[in-house]
Amino acid sequence: MRKIIRNLRAQPEHVKKQILYISMLAFVVILILLWILSLGTTINKKETEISVKKDLQPFTILKANVIDGYKSISTESTDMVR
Repeated sequence: MRKIIRNLRAQPEHVKKQILYISMLAFVVILILLWILSLGTTINKKETEISVKKDLQPFTILKANVIDGYKSISTESTDMVR
């Protein structure tokens, strides 16, 4: 390991940067692949689907309230015009 580090230190600056960029890119690709693989196994589970529906329930209620409010405002403005 020390031999590799000494060899790396002896390299010119542009070579060090190239090695850094390539190693960072490889690390990011590995992380993305692991994330995709783990995501694929959790999305297909029935528990995940139930959890997502529970999490979205407040937004469904909010959506219904916004629609009702819009309808009442539209009805009131139509009544005022007549």
